[in-house]
Amino acid sequence: MILRYTIMYVENVADSLAFYERAFGLTRGLLHEGGDYGELVTGETKLAFSSVRLMRQLGKSPAPANPDAPVFEIAFETDDVAAALEKAKEAGAIVKQDVRDEPWGQTTAYTADPNGYLVEICSPVAPSGS
Repeated sequence: MILRYTIMYVENVADSLAFYERAFGLTRGLLHEGGDYGELVTGETKLAFSSVRLMRQLGKSPAPANPDAPVFEIAFETDDVAAALEKAKEAGAIVKQDVRDEPWGQTTAYTADPNGYLVEICSPVAPSGS
């Protein structure tokens, strides 16, 4: 098996795609003509969005995302966390943690997207000295 995509449930798929394009420089893979499903190109695994409306039609009851009590996060890796955080802020992301050097050799920052999903911006983990 392979991990093909992660789907986030949102009120407006087109707006969510546009935010991630502006904030993180991602490329749109598709937006279904009905507007209830879309994907961003993120390598082999796609970041996808489905409308809450569609999920309710399918008998699901998605709960709203809460960045202060997240059940998961997505992470984007970059060599320049500070610049990526600034770009995300300019696009409307809410800073949840400013840039910080972690004891395991990684630089991290956290934002919330307009839907309330927690998004980590991080550097690659530095190789250990052992």
